[in-house]
Amino acid sequence: MPDYYEKIKELEKELSETKYNKRTQHHIGLIKAKIAQLREKIEQRGKSSSGGQGYAVRKSGDGTAVLVGYPSTGKSTLLNALTNANSEVGEYAFTTLDVIPGLLEYKSAKIQILDVPGIIDGAALGRGRGKEVLSVVRNSDLVILVVDATQLNQVDSLKKELFYAGIRINKHKPDVIIKRTMSNGIKILKTVKLTKLSDSTIKAILNQFRIMNADVLIREDISDDDLIDVIEGNKRYLPAITVVNKIDLVDEETIEKIKKEIKPDIMISAKNKFHIEELKQLIYEKFGFINIFMKEPNKEPDLDEPLIMRQGCTIEDVCNKIHRDFVKNFKYARVWGKSVKFPGQIKGLKHELLDGDIVELHILN
Repeated sequence: MPDYYEKIKELEKELSETKYNKRTQHHIGLIKAKIAQLREKIEQRGKSSSGGQGYAVRKSGDGTAVLVGYPSTGKSTLLNALTNANSEVGEYAFTTLDVIPGLLEYKSAKIQILDVPGIIDGAALGRGRGKEVLSVVRNSDLVILVVDATQLNQVDSLKKELFYAGIRINKHKPDVIIKRTMSNGIKILKTVKLTKLSDSTIKAILNQFRIMNADVLIREDISDDDLIDVIEGNKRYLPAITVVNKIDLVDEETIEKIKKEIKPDIMISAKNKFHIEELKQLIYEKFGFINIFMKEPNKEPDLDEPLIMRQGCTIEDVCNKIHRDFVKNFKYARVWGKSVKFPGQIKGLKHELLDGDIVELHILN
């Protein structure tokens, strides 16, 4: 059996020793493609040989967030501060041996918060139950990176593990379409100027993945990593919040250093409940929640209990959240609010709603 791990180490070492410039751009792109292929082989080997126990977590509420961090970063204490959970808290590593769910109720939203076992270096390749933990992260809606204020190197390491697990935080799926063809080689169409990739590098990376004939449409300035992600087609794009915990253990000078070097979204002390309310607000905002108010025909809208939806939601999304048969039996909807030209305008399933809209559904009996 080939030692893929050693090959990856060799390639990563070569990558770290290669200074990026226009002359080396092509070579670096190929190294990254080779590393991605080797990691995929390890993943496939793991799937075929592993009988390991996974985590089955049922998602609930209006959204699911996962606390991700190294052991002893205070995730359990944070879960207890944010929710009604009772996660065991200890002064030693690996306190959390299972997935502990909690419920954060904030501004009418019900947000499921999951505390998973602390990950370690090499988690993406299966060390320390890492694959099981990261599978929970992949299935979530929001990643909350929890970092110890006394261990500043944790941020980059966590992001690296997530990246290798195919999780892309605070990024969107690259606007690239690759359509394989039977002949005529690689044809590249660009609607923007590419500053990080040349046509020859694009073709070489595609060839590395055994794509010799394809039409490629690129509509944004992508990197080699972006192109590889599109080729592999198995990445998860998730919003994320970086939380630095245990600021009660460091002095003001260190806090200023963290702000400058790490640039976290928020700094807290879960133990002393410093800035917990601010974190709740940040979580709510990161989900992109909006309030939709429902109305029955010939009645006033219910403005006390909004339906919690996400930015960009449609009437179809509202129907699916209320009842699984509503889409099938949908006639039309009347909408009041910012998303329509006049009050009570009739709209179909694909109409996009805005915060504060009032919706009156008309369903076949």
